Amino acid sequence: MKKKVVVNDLMQKNYVYYLTEPVGKNFHPEFKPELSPKQMLELGVFGGKYMTDCKKEFPKDWYAKAKLCHEFHDPKLNFFEINASQPLSVWQKKDWIYHEDPRGWFQWYCRYYMGRRCDDDERQIKRWKAIVRHIAQIKKNCSPRELVCRRKQRQAVLHWAYDSRKI
Repeated sequence: MKKKVVVNDLMQKNYVYYLTEPVGKNFHPEFKPELSPKQMLELGVFGGKYMTDCKKEFPKDWYAKAKLCHEFHDPKLNFFEINASQPLSVWQKKDWIYHEDPRGWFQWYCRYYMGRRCDDDERQIKRWKAIVRHIAQIKKNCSPRELVCRRKQRQAVLHWAYDSRKI
């Protein structure tokens, strides 16, 4: 079961990858995201600016209730209504961007969720696991489900598919 995907968007032209796993299944045993890409887009992540030109690549229903703004990054669209993002240029300088996913971790996660597996999976899963340090800080400094406490950190955690509303 290999499905070919050809990507043509603002950042990639004729990029080809293959889906080798069923959607949302057969994840690495240590990778247990709490939110799907669709749920993240509906909650509000990345100021609504992330992947607004990628609608052909992913399922239409991911975008049905997504909070998006094609024109600019709008922190009010984020679940916690605060900016918790660094510019892509910062990610590029730190060499955190895998050449096949020029938009970063969330693009990798969307493709992984859809069934693509690639050479960068282990590194990205390791980065995802490292976010638990932020979860520990929220737990240490906030009462359970105190959503006004550490909003920026909660939003950042949400960007990594952890449901920070439940912390």
